[in-house]
Amino acid sequence: MLKQVLRSGTSIGANIEEANQAQSKSDFIYKLSISQKESFETHYWIRILRDSDFLVEKLADSLLEDCEEIQKLITSSIKTAKINLQK
Repeated sequence: MLKQVLRSGTSIGANIEEANQAQSKSDFIYKLSISQKESFETHYWIRILRDSDFLVEKLADSLLEDCEEIQKLITSSIKTAKINLQK
């Protein structure tokens, strides 16, 4: 499970980096959407680790809050990019 968190968690940043080099606005949105999906997967695995007592609840809750903040930022970026794409 820890490896899954490592994979999905690092994929968030990697896809954001790719989005910054996107070839088009549609490509940018696509890459950010992948990051968003990975953030939800990471959130899932952290909850599983917390609920299985592999992570201390306080640490898990802090990580979950960070993950939720990242999700909000990515969602906002996707919404803005979609608005700009329509212009």
